[in-house]
Amino acid sequence: MHIAFINPQGNFDPKDSYWTEHPDFGGQLVYVKEVALAMVELGHRVDILTRRIVDPKWPEFAAPLDRYLDQPNVRIVRIPFGGNLFLAKEELWPYLGSELVPGILAFYRQDGRQPDAVTAHYGDGGLTAAVLREQSGIPFTFTAHSLGAQKMDKLRASAANLGELEARFHFARRIVAERISMNHASVNVVSTGQEREEQYAHSAYQGAVAVNDDSRFAVIPPGVNLRIFDHRATNPKEGAIQEKVEGMFARDLAPDRRELPAIVSSSRLDAKKNHVGLVRAFARSPELQRTANLAIVVRGMEDPLRDRATARGEERAILDEIVNLMEAHKLWGKVTAFPLSGQDEIAAAYRYLAQRGSVFALTALYEPFGLAPLEAIVAGLPGVVTKNGGPRESLYDAQAREEYGVLVDPADPADIARGLLKVLASREIWNHYHQAGIQRVYDRYTWQRTAEGYLGVLERMLARREVEAIRPRLPIPECFEHPTPENDIGADDLADIL
Repeated sequence: MHIAFINPQGNFDPKDSYWTEHPDFGGQLVYVKEVALAMVELGHRVDILTRRIVDPKWPEFAAPLDRYLDQPNVRIVRIPFGGNLFLAKEELWPYLGSELVPGILAFYRQDGRQPDAVTAHYGDGGLTAAVLREQSGIPFTFTAHSLGAQKMDKLRASAANLGELEARFHFARRIVAERISMNHASVNVVSTGQEREEQYAHSAYQGAVAVNDDSRFAVIPPGVNLRIFDHRATNPKEGAIQEKVEGMFARDLAPDRRELPAIVSSSRLDAKKNHVGLVRAFARSPELQRTANLAIVVRGMEDPLRDRATARGEERAILDEIVNLMEAHKLWGKVTAFPLSGQDEIAAAYRYLAQRGSVFALTALYEPFGLAPLEAIVAGLPGVVTKNGGPRESLYDAQAREEYGVLVDPADPADIARGLLKVLASREIWNHYHQAGIQRVYDRYTWQRTAEGYLGVLERMLARREVEAIRPRLPIPECFEHPTPENDIGADDLADIL
């Protein structure tokens, strides 16, 4: 099968440039690259369709064609649209139907063969695929990754601030594009059943797709990169990271505690991740303090508990609250915090800490999918994870009543402590969760499994192509194919949608 991935703000290149440095990049690019590579391993051809940028500040994205060096059957196809210079993703909307789609069609005319199917990513990719389907007949799946209505809810959109939010984020175009994407797609791909039930059911998407229509949805979880995180993997940083962890333990922990297991927390300093709740659970449980130390992995701060000068805003407030708890409960010598940079360092630290019988803790108030716990688990650390969100599906099989980690209530420090102590109670119990968790990832949460899920959906989609072709669809607003100032979508349209 010949499959095209549409990701307009992709900026894919063989070196994965800027992926951790720019807000427009990151998770969805990793997702597209890994699924594409896995599909090629399974014998298919893949094109990643993205934007060509001829900008001295972004030289990596100027070539019309590029390839990953070890996978010649994955092409990075850069289509020029929206001028030459880099544009933020919110600025791409006017050019998708009017320039990107014609560019894609011209490329494949020259190439001599259209792809059999398309997978579209994020709202801009979905809108592009919808216009492309109208003009070429190529069916597509839509993977939103995140939806604009939920982001608006998080930003507490109201009549008072709607104009300001619209000017910054162009939510009207995004939400209309998402409605078109989910309506025109043959199948909407979600990571969990909860994503389908909670996000697509938002009032902003009413009438676009029926959430109870099983034929229009497929649950395909993302995967863990086993090349990096597998407990049997190694990388050149392994020894250096072991020495770094030992050094941090020697710096922060009391001498008689340095051989204890660690409760490992590794996520960005964000109130939703609930670091404070984890520290409070540790502070209130003398038994937990006797059993393990608490290790908080951060980014960019060498000694965040003692030197918080570089922290700002929410990060500073979280660290201040953690230190206040440590002072009040006499936790100095029992808690360490230090930076790790990049997946290789994090994976090496997980493997080393697993040798000590440590556990991974993610006590977020809500975790949409929860890839980080699965990465830690396959690296060897049993998981004690929030019950709110995706982990409720990934770490617990309700039908078989089997658990592959321990789910806890993030709002209840006592329940967090209970979950941690459950795993740390004995080496036998630790080994059970260690082995069960790793096998769960192997069985369901690898990029090969993700690719297989997509391929199955694409095959079924192509088999019913004639039926899909005559299904009624929402009209695509004129502004996306022939944009003018007069037909643009703005805050007033968004208010009507909401």
